[in-house]
Amino acid sequence: MAVLPERDRDKEQPKNYRVIFRRLLSYMKLEKWRFLLGMALVVTANLIAIWGPRFAGEAIDAMGIALGETNFLLAITRSLLMLAAYGGAAVLNFFMVRLVVRAAQNVVERMRQDTFDKIVELPISYIDTHQAGDLVSRISYDLDLVSQSMTHDFVQIAASSITVVGSLIMMMRISFSLSLIFLVILPATVIFTIYRVRKTRPLFRARSKKLGEMNGYVEEILFGQKTIQAYDKEEFFADEFGEVNSDSINAYYKADYQAALNGPSVSLISNLSLALVSLFGSLLFLQGRFSIGNLSSFILYSRRFSGPINEVANIFADLQSSLSAANRVFMLLEQPSEPADNDDAHILTDTRGEVEFKDVSFSYNPEEAVIKNFSFTAKPGQLVAIVGPTGAGKTTIINLLMRFYDPQEGEILIDGYPIRNLSRKSLRRSFAMVLQDTWLFSGTIRENIAYGRPDASLDEVKQAAEAAHIDDFIDSLPQGYDTMLTDEASNLSQGQKQLLTIARAMLLDTPMLILDEATSNVDSHTEIIVQDAMNNLIEGRTSFVIAHRLSTIQNADHILLLVDGEIAEEGTHDELLSKEGAYYNLYQSQFA
Repeated sequence: MAVLPERDRDKEQPKNYRVIFRRLLSYMKLEKWRFLLGMALVVTANLIAIWGPRFAGEAIDAMGIALGETNFLLAITRSLLMLAAYGGAAVLNFFMVRLVVRAAQNVVERMRQDTFDKIVELPISYIDTHQAGDLVSRISYDLDLVSQSMTHDFVQIAASSITVVGSLIMMMRISFSLSLIFLVILPATVIFTIYRVRKTRPLFRARSKKLGEMNGYVEEILFGQKTIQAYDKEEFFADEFGEVNSDSINAYYKADYQAALNGPSVSLISNLSLALVSLFGSLLFLQGRFSIGNLSSFILYSRRFSGPINEVANIFADLQSSLSAANRVFMLLEQPSEPADNDDAHILTDTRGEVEFKDVSFSYNPEEAVIKNFSFTAKPGQLVAIVGPTGAGKTTIINLLMRFYDPQEGEILIDGYPIRNLSRKSLRRSFAMVLQDTWLFSGTIRENIAYGRPDASLDEVKQAAEAAHIDDFIDSLPQGYDTMLTDEASNLSQGQKQLLTIARAMLLDTPMLILDEATSNVDSHTEIIVQDAMNNLIEGRTSFVIAHRLSTIQNADHILLLVDGEIAEEGTHDELLSKEGAYYNLYQSQFA
């Protein structure tokens, strides 16, 4: 198999948070009525709650200072109004939360669906160069952060804005001069908050990136768990994961530590202003220019004013984290899908199965050519075997044939049509594939066999299974063809999995066939069964077989020996042996 380019990441792009936020709003518009109603409830709840401190101050003043000055009716009335204000705000907030959470989940559901749709539409070249764990991190963790922001941060910003403006107006009504004293320190709070936001922004980008890298590493390790244990490498990979984990934790620590400093620092500044208010308010009270109730109300309003200001740094830190996460999702959505077919793309019908390579050259990267001036013609119904050392370009030929990649030079023709001018759907539906790595999904055996033809009848499925020599095994199962396969069909042997994929290919009944090392993972006895099933599958089809075991391709109509991306020798098995060249040496190394 050709060596693929080294895995890399999406290149870091300059983050324009306004653009990211606008893209997020385009999704939120789909739930605009829920969000608008939720925001209306937020505004109403906070406007009602703003009157709470005012009623509290009036209740205190109604109590009086001297004995006998208490106005119990006024005190009780104002206390009940205060209770009604806070209670009403709580009820409105309850309904607001239900609305906004539902709207946010609907938005994330659409974003997650779009992300998944993009992943399955991505070209193989992108999948080959990106870790699966990193892609999973974007569709799960990153979108979870976005959901949290929509249900908390956006609502909190709206509520804080109403609270700050409303509290400031109420403070101005109580005492303009005292409000000016309180606002003296406000610019310092704003400037400090802006400074902290700029400092923490890149740290949250780095945090999301490191998490994606860690998820990708864990996914790779889990995939190779059997090999790791077989080679007694648990400790090695545990130590290596320790380094990856440490990098991730350091990124988290730097981001969270810096974000954690924001709240206490802003609180310190706000408390200094509150201390000044208390000092000057007390002096005004002693001079008889201020009542205890007004001072109490003013301090409560100043606390309500300062609360959102104190929280704004933390809110913006969380918002930055979610916007960075959203950006990673949008970067994935911006990746080009597999190129669209030409407008005049030909649709293959009644395919004969003639395949021609004309001076094809291809490289995964400009520095190293994998296929060089490859020319060959396969006649309809021929069995073509491709052999050669690892890295010779055998699987690359299949990738080009299926248009997972396009050659840089030359062209490939099917029945005389250049495949660049064919629709991908009709091209790929003309092939059936049986690969070395068997892929079975969670579902019944019948559904797995009928994967390419979900409308196939049970009789057709059984005929395919019989031709693949797997029908007796299926019939022996308690549920037969309705037996569920789960956990990557771990209850089946490798040979049984391979026979199921051959049955799947049998049912497709395509004019062309690709077999990529289909017997490499089975024992000699099972290989005979699989080989016999493959012979049934190959019959009457133009077939391309990649094989290391030369015993499986001795009856091939044509054998291509690839070396360094070029045809070193070609011919039938007997012809190549008679030459006593590279193929002869390869054969002797296996059977001498």
